[in-house]
Amino acid sequence: MAKAINIKLVRSVIGSLPKQRKTIEALGLKKIGQNVEKPDNPQIRGMINIVKHMVEVTEI
Repeated sequence: MAKAINIKLVRSVIGSLPKQRKTIEALGLKKIGQNVEKPDNPQIRGMINIVKHMVEVTEI
């Protein structure tokens, strides 16, 4: 079974760069406190790296 990670939005996208806003949207996050489960692969890790100051990541 492939590993998964849980991503939680902890900071607002207000005042962030357009690239960061689009990345948050592409991850499926809309509200502060919302969690999504994504597969642990290099593409998702790269997206998390762009917005690492706005999200919390836990491995499942």
